[in-house]
Amino acid sequence: MAGRPSFDLDGVLWRRLARWGSSGPEWFVRVSPPIVGVVTCAFASKRRRVVLANLRRIRGRRGALRDRADVVRTFASYASCLAEVLGAGALRDRLTEARVSGEHNLVDALGDDRGVIFATAHTAGWERVGPLLSRDKGLRLMIAEQPERDPRARAIQDRARQANGVRVVHVGEDPLAALPLARHLRGGGAVALQIDRSPAKQRARGVTLFGVPARIPEGPLRLAAVTRAPVLPIFAARTGHRRYTLHLEPPIRVSRRADDAELDAAAQTLASSLERIVRARPTQWFHFREE
Repeated sequence: MAGRPSFDLDGVLWRRLARWGSSGPEWFVRVSPPIVGVVTCAFASKRRRVVLANLRRIRGRRGALRDRADVVRTFASYASCLAEVLGAGALRDRLTEARVSGEHNLVDALGDDRGVIFATAHTAGWERVGPLLSRDKGLRLMIAEQPERDPRARAIQDRARQANGVRVVHVGEDPLAALPLARHLRGGGAVALQIDRSPAKQRARGVTLFGVPARIPEGPLRLAAVTRAPVLPIFAARTGHRRYTLHLEPPIRVSRRADDAELDAAAQTLASSLERIVRARPTQWFHFREE
């Protein structure tokens, strides 16, 4: 439709709006991002349908009014989280409060002295509080992810990550792309990979998620087998303005010569961890893409 604004959640316009929402006085930073999220929800019909389908898969149907309210709440939460990430390093940026649940699991994983693989997802606030936890533990954090389609949007996001002290590696189908990750782990660093998206051309393991078949990327498990670094499921939740909780689950250790049965079991453990967190806060799972 001619003249209709484009609010592609992967695009540069959305990133610029979120960055704009992270500037200004504190009351503006608190209020403006949710408003942008609600407006975006009104125009992003395809993404609304994806979010609605996800919500019903997670918690069933709750009635048309409740379902629509939760869809809007998801967009508003995403906008607030993204604005707080993109505001990192700004002059007006405030400290983020983070409560850690299961910190002993990180201590357990670090006891192996092989680095640690953070298995996370597109949940509220990971990119804001994950680096805080890493700095607190003296870890050098590297985020590995598929490159975004829009290089301008990717540049905005990556600058914010660098302001948080995070190194970003964009990996694709090239198997050599994993080499920097292995070197980083062998040097005692932390590598974060997201497990809730599995592109069609990416190797994955079949799991059950919310009672239906799904796929978990195989990359984190193969990387764990090669480096012997434990995999630590770690998910964030937003509890208020600049306030988050980090949930750390027990580490998963994969043997160097793991067979299909071991890899399948590890993948299902990851899927079950993700399911528990998402069921508790379904409007904070920012899964906007159709698989």
